Amino acid sequence: DAESIIRVQSPDGVKRITATKRETAATFLKKVAKEFGFQNNGFSVYINRNKTGEITASSNKSLSLLRIKHGDLLFLFPSSLAGPSSEMETSTTLGLKALGSAHVVEDEIDQYLSRQDGKIYRSRDPQLKQQRGKFVALENISCKIKSGCEGHLPWPNGICTKCQPSAITLNRQKYRHVDNIMFENHTVADRFLDFWRKTGNQHFGYLYGRYTEHKDIPLGIRAEVAAIYEPPQIGTQNSLELLEDPKADVVDEIAAKLGLRKVGWIFTDLVSEDTRKGTVRYSRNKDTYFLSSEECITAGDFQNKHPNICRLSPDGHFGSKFVTAVATGGPDNQVHFEGYQVSNQCMALVRDECLLPCKDAPELGYAKESSSEQYVPDVFYKDIDKFGNEITQLARPLPVEYLIIDITTTFPKDPVYTFSISQNPFPIENRDVLGETQDFHSLAAYLSQNTSSMFLDTVSDFHLLLFLVTNEVMPLQDSISLLLEAVRTRNEELAQTWKKSEQWATIEQLCSTVGVQLPGLHEYGAVGGSVHAAPAAMWACQHCTFMNPPGTGHCEMCSLPRA
Repeated sequence: DAESIIRVQSPDGVKRITATKRETAATFLKKVAKEFGFQNNGFSVYINRNKTGEITASSNKSLSLLRIKHGDLLFLFPSSLAGPSSEMETSTTLGLKALGSAHVVEDEIDQYLSRQDGKIYRSRDPQLKQQRGKFVALENISCKIKSGCEGHLPWPNGICTKCQPSAITLNRQKYRHVDNIMFENHTVADRFLDFWRKTGNQHFGYLYGRYTEHKDIPLGIRAEVAAIYEPPQIGTQNSLELLEDPKADVVDEIAAKLGLRKVGWIFTDLVSEDTRKGTVRYSRNKDTYFLSSEECITAGDFQNKHPNICRLSPDGHFGSKFVTAVATGGPDNQVHFEGYQVSNQCMALVRDECLLPCKDAPELGYAKESSSEQYVPDVFYKDIDKFGNEITQLARPLPVEYLIIDITTTFPKDPVYTFSISQNPFPIENRDVLGETQDFHSLAAYLSQNTSSMFLDTVSDFHLLLFLVTNEVMPLQDSISLLLEAVRTRNEELAQTWKKSEQWATIEQLCSTVGVQLPGLHEYGAVGGSVHAAPAAMWACQHCTFMNPPGTGHCEMCSLPRA
């Protein structure tokens, strides 16, 4: 009785179950339960995705009678009262459990493009035969041993062709998940570059924006960048170290309420060449590298953490739209912005911990060798020898150019402004090393210098909004939702409504205690004709500038007496 491979799709992906035609449904379901880590009554398996054709253990029918054959795809749905047993539950970094197995919600841009025909209209060559298109499942690459193989001892004591992952031959990926990166305006990029200009140290940021249609390319996708968030980090002239960011989740939440999301990351690799001319060194090119192996691994990690939700994949995800941008010197010795992604093959190698950087050769990566702890499939790439023949090389080492996809990076002819531009902008977060701090001194100074009659213009600053939500003295959090909605919809009336709130009155009162008089702020917080109840004034310590609650005689931070 020949063995068959039956694929079973669940919310966590697809697993392959070995079975025979004469095997009963009950025996098969026990294998499914063991493979997925379910108790026997914790799930249901159906022949059809719409939950019809349930396979039950009580039927005693063989798989042959149920017309289940080699290669078939069945659908597993966890019951509402039971799930994987805790000791066998696998944690997925892709966070797809929340999606549910029956309904995969793709990005809005993907939903829109799926309704377009995507055709390039031109006259047909009579010599070409018409081909009918096919939809195929988009399978993700795995470099790990398939679990549940019972014919031998587990690795490193045994492996077989059923559980052994296939060897990988690296190919330059012929398609992109994103076709263009566009910064809304030059100010967004220039403010990010200011850090390098003032320190000479490299810098890192997350790109927040949205995915839109790139109309110059059929079914094209553009990543539009509206703001750059700069997380805690340590930068030197030739290195970057990211630090833990306790505010990361809050930043994502605020961005979402503003209609934005994290679309990529950016870093500088800039070395000044002639300070008088303002030129920079042209160091990344075909003779060196475009992305180093370490940067490729970092990009792969980011892409794995931001998977592209896809209904055509059995796993519910395929590739990523998370982009990489590099600010570096161009051939004209001016600052250029270059865009990249790494391939799906690179993502798999990074996810399954098979790829290492080469310490002394940034243009080379290294495919790990198998060990007693980890089986690593062979990784190859194709090259041309000195005689012009195509040869296959083992990827130890490998040129990282096989892993990279380049993406055009542009600025629009007509700038776009999700956020307002100010001559005296609010300081960017985590720039204390420059003496640029986010506190109520800087907020008071910002408000005193930005006296626009449009309150919406004053508060439409990504970094200011982050400060209002995350500052330690008076974090606004939930009470700022109305203001975020006003900024998102460009609604001045809504912004004016929020301005009359008690929260904003308290913010203005805090600003007045640091010695900066705000325009229109009078005794008891009378602003623009509307009178607020005056909150008890907090006081700023003259020694450490900490804001203390009213009625205290000593600073709660440094313990020194109130002056």
